[in-house]
Amino acid sequence: MAVVDREATHDRLRPPSVALLLAEARSLFEFNASVLLSPLLLRAPKGDGHPVLVLPGLLASDLSTAPLRRYLRYLGYQTFAWELGRNFGGVYRMRDRLRRRLDAVHAASGRKVSLVGWSLGGVYARDLALHAPETIRGIITLGSPFSGDITATNARRVYEKLSGEPLDGVRLDDLKALAGDMPVPATSIYSRTDGIVNWRTSLLRPSPSAENIEVLFASHIGLTVNAAVLWAIADRLAQPEGEFQPFDRAGPFAMAYAAPTT
Repeated sequence: MAVVDREATHDRLRPPSVALLLAEARSLFEFNASVLLSPLLLRAPKGDGHPVLVLPGLLASDLSTAPLRRYLRYLGYQTFAWELGRNFGGVYRMRDRLRRRLDAVHAASGRKVSLVGWSLGGVYARDLALHAPETIRGIITLGSPFSGDITATNARRVYEKLSGEPLDGVRLDDLKALAGDMPVPATSIYSRTDGIVNWRTSLLRPSPSAENIEVLFASHIGLTVNAAVLWAIADRLAQPEGEFQPFDRAGPFAMAYAAPTT
């Protein structure tokens, strides 16, 4: 694995502050709020039955994405867990296993698969889209660090120790590819109050088939249960295959979204 001089290729970013990190405890309130707002959430656009593979974040398991998968199942999607145990990281190490899991979901359903990846799971989703676009319908990432200085995360040391893959050793061509345009429609959902990942590393380049959706005051841990995030995921998944329209920030959670930026 070729080591790159990240100082020379990216402006250094800082991980989120200690105050934001400590504020991640509010994710419990985000979950409770979503439960209370479930009547509104159930009014989201219904799905067409296509498969959705949900990928967890670092140190998380399928248990962490169970509420999201349950919600999407209610809306009419075939939902699939990643079934690879706890996520101990490693984009290179996990690539083949993730490809086999994606192929199995695609074969079982007979349809292209939407990927929803939380944090590191979103990095996996973008990597899969680069290597297997023929089986993927679209990708949605939640607080995923794939752009710019990907070392700007409070989980860096944990990731490097568990995965054995130093972030300063990621190949430059892989970095550029992950941050670049995807061969499938892509949505990045993020929050500036993320306490784990610097929100700037979650920004993709907007295009006719890619957009950023900023959710105000969301936590990183709460991105899979936050009501406004759930609504946005449901809206994006409901788009007809092969079509992409910008996210309409009107609706029951309009106040939770920042204005789109170019």
